[in-house]
Amino acid sequence: MNKQTLIETHNRIKPFIHKTPVLSSSLINEMVGTEVVFKCENFQRMGAFKMRGASNAILSLSEEERQRGVVTHSSGNFAQAVSLAAKKLGVKAYIVMPENAPQVKKDAVKTYEGEIIECESTPQAREAAAHKIKEEKGASFLHPSNQDEVIYGNSTAAIEFLEVHPELDIILTPVGGGGLIAGTALAANYFSTKCIVIGGEPMEVDDAYRSLISGKIETNDSFNTVADGLRTHLGNRNFPIIKEHVEKIIRVEEGEIINAMQIIWERMKIIVEPSCAVPFAAVLKHKEEFKNKNVGIILSGGNVDVKNLPF
Repeated sequence: MNKQTLIETHNRIKPFIHKTPVLSSSLINEMVGTEVVFKCENFQRMGAFKMRGASNAILSLSEEERQRGVVTHSSGNFAQAVSLAAKKLGVKAYIVMPENAPQVKKDAVKTYEGEIIECESTPQAREAAAHKIKEEKGASFLHPSNQDEVIYGNSTAAIEFLEVHPELDIILTPVGGGGLIAGTALAANYFSTKCIVIGGEPMEVDDAYRSLISGKIETNDSFNTVADGLRTHLGNRNFPIIKEHVEKIIRVEEGEIINAMQIIWERMKIIVEPSCAVPFAAVLKHKEEFKNKNVGIILSGGNVDVKNLPF
């Protein structure tokens, strides 16, 4: 893996993704006391950065593998991303979803012609169901965050960000499964001489924060966070990258996440999901640390149930 790999990845997926806009708000800059720019992956196809990794993972398969289809387990954005990317490439997508996944997410997968296989809402049940399809259909398994091709695809958001704002000192992303922050860290490492990467994580699911301290992958006992996209833990492909290239992870409380989300909705007039607001909440919480720095935040997605907002 080198810089060239990431350049090739970006060129490969360009026809399948949007080059999302970068927005800012002078009111937010005043509030924080520094320049903050937002890379708006909520405007990505299917509404989240996951389209980047999913597209690259499917494009990296051989023709023969594509014929047999792909399978993933996801209750949300990656399910939609795989379904849409597969549809665009004429590949069959099998999506294992927990039976309690929101109906709006199931409907979105169906819109993109993904075939849903429901299972119990435990990680074990998800993996077993996905493994069964892999065996029966010969489908290639795609992991939402712990697969090299997915991580490289995710890196392209930060590559585009740094193309527009090469002066960035810091890029922040949310941390869930680790696929976005790992990709972002690789991009910052190869496409900037000075930009560091910081993660934002809910206090309730602070496994990545603890993993960086202990040096091994930690898990969560609680999943009680409004940031539903961040309830997963790191994997063996992304954790080494995070350990090597991520500066640190800042934890935020639930109230801080909701407040940050509301500010983005109100001030920037854009729809973001709670997970997106976590890195912005980290900046608001530690304004001193970010003062006089050029700060970039990746807004990871905008797939939110508007009938069930936390504010």
